[in-house]
Order: sequence, then C-alpha cells, then structure tokens
Amino acid sequence: MATATAVRVSAPAPAGAPRKKRYGGLTPWLFAIPALAVYATFLVYPALTSLFFSFTNWDGLSPGYDIVGVDNYVKMTQDPVVRQALLNNLIWTVVTIVVPVIIGLALATLLNGKVRGKTALRLLFYTPCVLPLVSIASIWGWLYNPDSGVINEVLRTVGLGNLAQPWLGQDSTALWAVMVPAVWLRTGFPMLLYLAALQGIPDELYEAATVDGATKSQQFWHITMPSLRPAHYIVLALSLIDSFKVFDMIYAMTYGGPGTATQVMGTWMYANVFQYYQAGYGTAIAVVITVIAVAVSIPYVLSQTKEHT
Repeated sequence: MATATAVRVSAPAPAGAPRKKRYGGLTPWLFAIPALAVYATFLVYPALTSLFFSFTNWDGLSPGYDIVGVDNYVKMTQDPVVRQALLNNLIWTVVTIVVPVIIGLALATLLNGKVRGKTALRLLFYTPCVLPLVSIASIWGWLYNPDSGVINEVLRTVGLGNLAQPWLGQDSTALWAVMVPAVWLRTGFPMLLYLAALQGIPDELYEAATVDGATKSQQFWHITMPSLRPAHYIVLALSLIDSFKVFDMIYAMTYGGPGTATQVMGTWMYANVFQYYQAGYGTAIAVVITVIAVAVSIPYVLSQTKEHT
C-alpha cells in the first residue's frame, strides 16, 4: 500500500512581493557585519587616510602638516625619477609576464603528456613559487657576486672571463639581472593554471581532429589555444596586477640602485616615505600605483562577475 507523503516546497516569492520579505530583510547584513568591520578597518580606513595625506606636505613624523592640494601630483609629473620608475615598471611588466607565460605554457603542454617523472618535474618547477622572496633574493645576490659568485666563476672556467662583470652593480645590467630570478619565480604559477586547463579539454576533440588529418601544430592552434582562453585571461590579469606593484624583489636585491637603474614606483614611494621623510609625496605615489592596479583589475573582476551570474 502506497503511502502518500506530503512534501512541503517553498514557493518562490511572487514578483510583486516586498523586497524585504524576499531577501530576508536585515538578516544577511547582520552576518556580513564582522567581515565589513574588518574590511573597513584594515583596508578602507588606511586607503582613505593615505589619500588624504597625499594632499599634504606631512613628513611622516611631525604632528603638524599643511594641505597643499594637488602639488604632490604636479610634482610627480616633473620628477625625472618617477619617469624612470614608470619606464622600469613597464619593462618589468612586459618581461615578467611574457616570458613566464610562454615558458609556463610550454612546460604545461610538455608535462601534460606522457613524460617520465612528470609529477616530480611539476613539483620542481612550481617550488620557486612557494619560496620566501627574501631567500630567493639572497640566493641570486650570491650567484651574481662579482668576485665569488657562481655565474662569474663559471664564465671564467669556460674561458669567457671577459663576460664576467658586476651584474647588479652597473646600470646596463642591473634591471635585467633582477628580472631573471623574477621570471624563475613566476613561471610555476602559469604552468599550474595551464596544466589544470589542459586536463579539462576533452580527448574526443583531438581524436576527431586526428581522424580529419590535422597535424599536432594545427591541433595546438585550433583546439588547445582557444580552449585555454579563460586561463590566458586569469594569468595575464593577475600577472599584470602583480607586476605593476613590484617592490620586494627589487628592494631586497638592489634597493632601487645603482643610481635609479632599478627604481620602480614601489621603491621610489618607499624611499620618499621612509628615507627622505616626504610622506605626503610618497603617499601620492602610492595612490597612483593603486589607481593603476585598480584600473587594470576592473576588466578581470567584471569578467569573473559575468561568469558567476
């Protein structure tokens, strides 16, 4: 004998129902208050405070200051170090995005196939991403040592001693020398994302292409690359944001020197605030860095929002 069981299903609220009843009134906001309080205390308040001090001549130590309006921003347009820092930021961004992405994609494609020891190789190539930046800077600083560094020692050993030089101590090589460990550090991230994306491509697509006579190269350009479009977008957006706010690697290896050869916006901001006691001017530089990072991240955030709505 069948037993009828009544199942109570909540009916959707009618279109004309009051908004408060449909969305639970204030209850969701009560749960969000702790997170909003933390967000406001540690992000919104410091950001607004920095924005305010960017319009002052505060030295960072004295209790008093004068409001100077947009003078700090006008000064930035006339500061040759800012122009040099922006150029270095641009070079750094292009090199530390393009090279790791190309190498990461190549490694992911290689390690997605039948390669002996691929698990160990994946771990090996990703390991730099989890190492402390200070450790990486120290290791590469020792490798670049002009007298006892491994790089110059190897060059002398193979008879290329004329190429041995102070890599971090001269204008012509310092920025490029710092970018080498940055590329080494950043390659594991795109490799991991591309590897995950490659494993999501159905094998049937490649089997059908093989039956149709497509070569490996044609399969890569017409199946693999279009299928990796979401991964391309994530890698490029996050790498672009990360590259433009670079500070730690350069500061740990060269302090922005020699001269202004490796100066970027982040190190120049730090120098003005903590070395030259021009906190007002330094916070103006920080505001500009933030605006650029936010502008770069907006397309990425909008795309992610559309995908989840």
